[in-house]
Amino acid sequence: MKNNKYLINSYITIMEFSIYTVPLKKKYPLQISRGIKDQSVNVFLKIKDKNITAWGESAPGKSENAGNAKIVKEQLENFISTDIENESTDDLYNRAMEMKIAPCAYASLDMAFWDLKAKKANKPLYKYLGLPKPSQPTSVTIGINPVDVIRERIPIILKDNRFKSLKVKLGNPLGLDADKEMFEAVYKISKNYNVKLRVDANGGWDVNQTLEMMDWLSKREVDYIEQPLKEGNESDLKYIFDKRKMPIYLDESCRYAKQIPLWDKYVDGINLKLMKCGGITEGLKIINSARALGLKTMIGCMSESSLSIAASASISGIIDHIDLDSHYNLNPDPSTGTNLINGITSLSENPGHGGELKKIYYA
Repeated sequence: MKNNKYLINSYITIMEFSIYTVPLKKKYPLQISRGIKDQSVNVFLKIKDKNITAWGESAPGKSENAGNAKIVKEQLENFISTDIENESTDDLYNRAMEMKIAPCAYASLDMAFWDLKAKKANKPLYKYLGLPKPSQPTSVTIGINPVDVIRERIPIILKDNRFKSLKVKLGNPLGLDADKEMFEAVYKISKNYNVKLRVDANGGWDVNQTLEMMDWLSKREVDYIEQPLKEGNESDLKYIFDKRKMPIYLDESCRYAKQIPLWDKYVDGINLKLMKCGGITEGLKIINSARALGLKTMIGCMSESSLSIAASASISGIIDHIDLDSHYNLNPDPSTGTNLINGITSLSENPGHGGELKKIYYA
């Protein structure tokens, strides 16, 4: 763990920013179409303004242009060194994008500022934003695995029926036969737990593979499919949309609100992630834009702890599908901020988003 502090002076207050890096370890490695991940180093940001402390978190990501904690930390330091007080969250977000701060880096600062605003108002963040409390159960994710691992792991993950839906990662580099073999095992085992099934291909298929798999999966009670085509191949969605056997959601192909009108005619919904878009400020714009265009919404996560999940959960009350589960696969989770209640990633009634780094990681 590393800690750096910065003082930002203004006419009214002195804000203290502290940056901590903390290793995260997954209980189960997560394999998707692009590779496998079993650990990460996340960056945690603390803002102290008089007697109020606010928190944010960044999960580094290569596809978000900051592949490690060192890059995230440097970008945060660079941005904090500018005059960032007494400006709106919209103005700060726009400046960060102009400075080419990676969205996964800026997300920690953005959620911390929203945490601070809500705490100053003495309200839970979801109430401060005028949103309902989370009410939709979260999916829990299982990665690409051999069938014997699937048979062993699903009963552990779904023990005591804690979760109501299972998101299955497909797009196996070994091809569609491997995808079908694995999903067939998932489908049979899941019958014992009465869970809904969703699929995320993480861009692992081409047009013909997508059409074949959608037809095959539609016979196995799958709710929807996420990101079937590789990012950059969005123009091929028009060959799929009219023939689709289930709803299509975009993830990597749609990072910001301004991209939604490019593809809204060829998809059914958008998956937003705070690390992908740069925080709550842009996340709210994505929700509004998607709904204005008649699309469904989803909220997901990267390799995040309870802290960032709490920030995401704070805006999840108006979202159709929830995938806020990364913290359930951490050993240990270095943060607090959420509770699993009837399958819902739920929040406390404490002021702010409720998430914070445990003191043993920074005291």
